[in-house]
Amino acid sequence: MRHAQFLARTVFVHNNNVDEACRLLNRILGKEEIFDQFRRTRFYEKPYQVRRRVNFEKCKAIYNEDMNRKIQFVLRKNRVDPFPGCS
Repeated sequence: MRHAQFLARTVFVHNNNVDEACRLLNRILGKEEIFDQFRRTRFYEKPYQVRRRVNFEKCKAIYNEDMNRKIQFVLRKNRVDPFPGCS
């Protein structure tokens, strides 16, 4: 049994500012990929399209993970100077 992806959220409207509350709600739904799931299930997705999308998402996740690892490596403070005496 799968768990519900969307957990109950409460968005308060402060000072009758409905636009700001809508923006906040849209940001929450976007981060939890509710809009993407809605767009995908709105129409039938052919099996080859599902395979292409899933493979693309896997490749994108691997790429992002590698890039984040490289960025964290470059941003480390205690890194040994790769080219000593060349500054």
